[in-house]
Amino acid sequence: MSRAAFAAAIAPPRAAFAAARRPTRAALVAALALTLAACSSGGGATNDADSLTITDTWAKAADSGMTAAFGTIANTSSHEVTIVAASSPAAKEVQLHEVVNDKMRQVDGGFVIPAGGTLTLQPGGFHLMFMGVTSPIKAGDDVSLTITMSDKSQKTFTAVAKDFTGANESYDGATMGGDASMAPSDGMTMGTDPAMSPSASMGG
Repeated sequence: MSRAAFAAAIAPPRAAFAAARRPTRAALVAALALTLAACSSGGGATNDADSLTITDTWAKAADSGMTAAFGTIANTSSHEVTIVAASSPAAKEVQLHEVVNDKMRQVDGGFVIPAGGTLTLQPGGFHLMFMGVTSPIKAGDDVSLTITMSDKSQKTFTAVAKDFTGANESYDGATMGGDASMAPSDGMTMGTDPAMSPSASMGG
């Protein structure tokens, strides 16, 4: 067999082998999609609690009765997050409150934080209300709180207690159930400065 004939005989197998080793466009696209999915799941938040950052936290010092905790909660996710409950070993119950017309009341539906936005907990606005303080909370104490989101995930943080006074407010006692331990502590004030009104804002 001549050299030319031999080259012609082996050419088709070589071409077939090269084609078999060459990845198809569909295979490349599938591999890229899997890689991106793995990177996304590894670096992103796995639940609503992981999407929140909590800063500037503090609580009002109180010997008994009711008091409150404040701070700023930022939602770093691309969807809104709803805080539906809160608790603390420092109180029999912690409620999600707002102030309307100088009266404190529970918030229907929880605290909703928009995607990429923030919720400010402050005197005269939204706040975490301690109902029935279990032991005196002194200035400088670390107060532990846990918030629960609508997806049932939880986040625990600490608020430093400090002395605070402001304008007196009344409380809608319908939810107090007549429990004397849940009456406002002496000097319990939440402030009525218009600049301290409830706020949930979009991040800039």
